[in-house]
Order: sequence, then structure tokens, then C-alpha cells
Amino acid sequence: MLQLTNLSNYYSDGEFVHHNAECLQAFLNHYHLDGLEMIFVEPWDEHIYKKQWIQGVHLRFWPCWLDFWRGNRPALLREFGSDDQIRVCFGGVTRDAWLDLYRRNIRLAVRAGAKYLVFHVSNARSPELFSWKFSASDGEVIEAAIEIINEIADVIPPETTLLFENLWWPGLTLRNPELTEKLLTGVKPRNVGIMLDTGHLMNTNLHLATETQGVDYILQTLRELEPYDRYVKGIHLHRSLSSVYVRKSRNFPLKDKYTPQDVMSHVLKIDEHLPFTTPEVRRIIEYVQPDYLVHEFVQASLNDWVQKIVCQQQALRMGTVYS
Repeated sequence: MLQLTNLSNYYSDGEFVHHNAECLQAFLNHYHLDGLEMIFVEPWDEHIYKKQWIQGVHLRFWPCWLDFWRGNRPALLREFGSDDQIRVCFGGVTRDAWLDLYRRNIRLAVRAGAKYLVFHVSNARSPELFSWKFSASDGEVIEAAIEIINEIADVIPPETTLLFENLWWPGLTLRNPELTEKLLTGVKPRNVGIMLDTGHLMNTNLHLATETQGVDYILQTLRELEPYDRYVKGIHLHRSLSSVYVRKSRNFPLKDKYTPQDVMSHVLKIDEHLPFTTPEVRRIIEYVQPDYLVHEFVQASLNDWVQKIVCQQQALRMGTVYS
């Protein structure tokens, strides 16, 4: 098992390591990390983010894309406001233009040496994030995601593993074995699997109050997923216990329009991305035995990032068991 952490090449994230490969190498070495799962949002600087460290790449994702794929122009205009904003978001106004963005992102990931790619399977319009009344079902999102993957399958090398990540919005939630099977077997690439996001899965249960309850719920869900639990090849490890906020937010008055700042603030209060502190979390690792364990956090600063990694490693006792 490789122990990784997440990083993007946003300029602000690069400041954590002073945009310097030696600093990044020292960081990885000091915290016993085998490499990175990258998100590429800017051109790849291979002199900073060296190929030898990049084990995986989280592909670009769009929280609200199903209306674009279906050509639902009225819904798109309600969501984005104008054709110009639609064009900015999707790289054009046609399916082909958007698919080209995906293909370029995949080609960059492959060139950077990624052993695996992460693909979000989820969709929700901005107002739905607050109302929790969704216009699309899990099945509809998964069917459309299969269509997209099959359109871009030609640029995914057979040796590169495609991992589907679960979320708590409509799509792949891992709560439905039949739909999970449909996704895994319906795409053209055969080298596929699941990137289990533990925090996202915890967000599907509003009755969790402790980390131990979260661990129990995750393991219960995996057992109910059999035999498709064996497809879990990676874990985004973090915890989320936001049910109090979620229940409260469902009573907030709805707005006619939500800004990106509204959405981001709301999502981060649901999806906490905090480290596990209980040794019980080791039960997840022992059950899954993943190829990749990613300490996935939202880093506010270098110190914040370090504290979260160290906290979770202590819970796992990674130094004596897995390094």
C-alpha cells in the first residue's frame, strides 16, 4: 500500500512548499509519504511536481454537468446566467468541446506518470445543494457518466486504472450495489475500480455522531456492497460528522440565486475533510487493503496540512504498521 497526500498545482497550494521540488521532497520524506495524488488546474511544471512522486491524478470535475450533457438550455441558463458563463465553465457550448477538456486533462495526467485517475460520479444544481430536492436520480447520473467515460475511453491507457469516487449527491453513493455494478461493468475501460471517499460516505448518514459510528457505517456499507467491495483500490481518508449542520441547513430560507461563495461555504461545512483521530479507523484499512491510501484534506496552510496528516497517521499508527 502506498501512502499519499493530495495536492493541486494552484499557485496558492504551491506556496506550501515554496514552489520548490527540494522542499516538496523533504515534506514527503519527513511525513513518510510515498507520493502525491495531484489535481492539475494549471500547466504541469515537472520541475516542481516530479513524475516520480505522482501516483494518481484527480481529474477535473464539474458539480453541475448533467443539464449540459442533455442539452437542457433553460436549466443551464438558470444555473449559469448566460452563454458566456456556460462557455467559460465547459470550454464551449458543445459536448465535443467539453469532452476535449477531459481528454486534455487525461493526457496530461498520463504524461505526468499517473498510475490511476479519479473520476467524480455525481451531479447537483446549485439550489439543490441547499434544498436537498434533486432533479436527477442516482441511476440517471450514472447512465450519463457511463456515456461520458465511453466517449473519452480512447485516451485512457489500459495500464492506467480508472477509479470512480463516491459522493453524497445523486450518482455513485455506494449505497446501491446494482448501480455500482452498472457503472463498473458499463464502461469500456476494463481496468477500473472505486476510490472510496470515507468522508463522502459518512455524509450519506445523518445519524452519525462519532468517528467510531462512522467507521462502523463505512464497513457496513462495504459489506452490503459485496462482491463489488473488492473493486475498492484506493481510499480518500478523512472524516465528516456534519449532520447537525445539515439538519439545520435544511430549514434555511432558500435564495433565488446562490453565488459560488455561497456554494463553497455550504459544501465545506458538510464535507469537513477532517482527520480521523480514533484507532478504529484501522479497521477500514484492514478490511479494504487498498493499493493507495490518500490523506485527503483541505489545506488552509502548511501548518494546518501537517497537523492533519500527523493526527491521522497517529490514529493509524502508520509508522509501525504500514511504512
